[in-house]
Amino acid sequence: MSARRSRRPLALLLLVAGWLLGGVVLAGPAAAHAVLVSTEPGESARLETAPTEVTLTFSEGVSLGAGYARVLTGDGERVDTDDASVDGEVITVPLQPDLADGGYLVTYRIVSADSHPIRGAFSFVVGEGELVTATAEGPIADRLVEGAQQVVRAAGFAGIAFAIGVPVLVLLCVPGGWSSRRLRLLSAWGALTAAGTALLLFLLQGPYAAGSGLGSLLDPSLLSATATTTAGWALLARAVLALALLFALRAAWRREGPPEVPELAAAGVFAAGVALATAGTGHAVAGQWPVLAIAVTAVHVLAMSVWLGGLVAMLLVVLRPGDEDADFAEAMRRFSRVAFVAVTALVVTGILQSVRELGSPTALVDTVYGRLLMAKLTFFLVVLGAAGVSRVWVQQRLGVRRPPAGRRSRVTAHAFAATAAEGRPDPDDDSVAARDRVQSDGARDQLPSLRRSMLVEAVVGAAIVLVSAVLVGTPPAQAVAADPVDVTMQLEGSAGASGSVQVTVAPARAGSNVLQLYLYDDEGRATQPEQIRVAITEEQQEIGPLDVEIAAAGPGRYVAEDMTVPSAGTWQLTVTVRLDEFTATTASTTFAVR
Repeated sequence: MSARRSRRPLALLLLVAGWLLGGVVLAGPAAAHAVLVSTEPGESARLETAPTEVTLTFSEGVSLGAGYARVLTGDGERVDTDDASVDGEVITVPLQPDLADGGYLVTYRIVSADSHPIRGAFSFVVGEGELVTATAEGPIADRLVEGAQQVVRAAGFAGIAFAIGVPVLVLLCVPGGWSSRRLRLLSAWGALTAAGTALLLFLLQGPYAAGSGLGSLLDPSLLSATATTTAGWALLARAVLALALLFALRAAWRREGPPEVPELAAAGVFAAGVALATAGTGHAVAGQWPVLAIAVTAVHVLAMSVWLGGLVAMLLVVLRPGDEDADFAEAMRRFSRVAFVAVTALVVTGILQSVRELGSPTALVDTVYGRLLMAKLTFFLVVLGAAGVSRVWVQQRLGVRRPPAGRRSRVTAHAFAATAAEGRPDPDDDSVAARDRVQSDGARDQLPSLRRSMLVEAVVGAAIVLVSAVLVGTPPAQAVAADPVDVTMQLEGSAGASGSVQVTVAPARAGSNVLQLYLYDDEGRATQPEQIRVAITEEQQEIGPLDVEIAAAGPGRYVAEDMTVPSAGTWQLTVTVRLDEFTATTASTTFAVR
């Protein structure tokens, strides 16, 4: 009866965590740091009649969260109905009826799928009037809030490493470690830190998205807005799952013995859930193949935990100076193998993440994200060097024990050993044990050199955790390097300049892009030509000109929903406008595709 009662809180935590993770898994995919593709009215447009609404179309789905989308007069008076709505990648801002002639400013601050805020502004004119200057200056988020996020995120990564890595170490490498008070405290501290930092990040997300300071940490409206986002759900799920992991292993730590099968299965599920929830708050949830990216990131988190959490636990407990574990030699043999597998998984998943987020090798030096990734890679190479030294030490001082040829490896089960076998020690086992004792005694004197290499691993590993915490809050290189094209050009003819054309290309990457054209006459009014032609050319690669199929989408507006750019490079886009049978004008611009 008591066992059944003890499982009830565990089942309740499992249900709550499943409900929260369901909100993360079932959320629709979106691109990291979504970019504005088009607006209606267009930027700098002059309209004869007042519109009833303003629409903003982004490259991928977005949310308002703690942000806003507003329309203001030149004097700062709001003319929208304060009822903006989001439908996928489109934000619609209803306007008050019968707007007066004059200039209007559209300003927005939204939240992308990876929880980062995006802001911008543009203006348009109704009737006669002057355009309102559209600016978005200053930092996008409060510096203290951003700094607090990075510190808390790094502490959370460390907590996850201990919460998962210590139990794995004890389970696979140090079977007697369940009786170690230090290991139990490390594991418990890690789980509580992982849960506490997740809740702190949930509180910080509101001020971060709204651009406010730490004083609004407990603002009910910001908390409510965060709770409606995928990132908010993922953070709450991580907190619940970390506590569930702590609870699942509590009985094993108390009885100082390995967990039973149901406890071990529950702990495995909760540990995987913590990794998935952590992956659900970063760049993995956005962009292409989000499900695969979340899975890869979760494996990366698990591998980091097994390696770094186990490494620190070995240093602080098993190899503690003057108090080394009696079975440290066998523990080091086992941990060497486990760490090798974990580091291999880190390398593979890290490469997959880098390819997805970078987009091109030049982004390593052209973007902040790329330079941070280079720093992380440099630290990791140092770690690999130190890990190699540690592994060579283990192989040289302790060797790799294998069963003799032709003999199957065995695990002795004393409770079920036959009485006839008692008192008959296997001479092979005696020789192996004797050899292990000699190796262990000889290696004990050389432990300071092993501690030094492992300490280098741990310290540089901590630096990697700090860089990773900053990377999570940095726009991916692919999003920064592929900024959309938005340019207004004068149309030139044989008689001189005549009108203008506004061109937007998003996301300006190789493959499918969206092209938007807005044609204006000399007075800035939308104009409808007799014919319009668009072509793109890449002279260095001798590609083109390639005609782009466009369709009319309103007065003076043309759209190509699927303009294919064959490859990366510097492309020239040429617009040819025929106003009548005898008059033609052209305009050209170049844009980079990476």
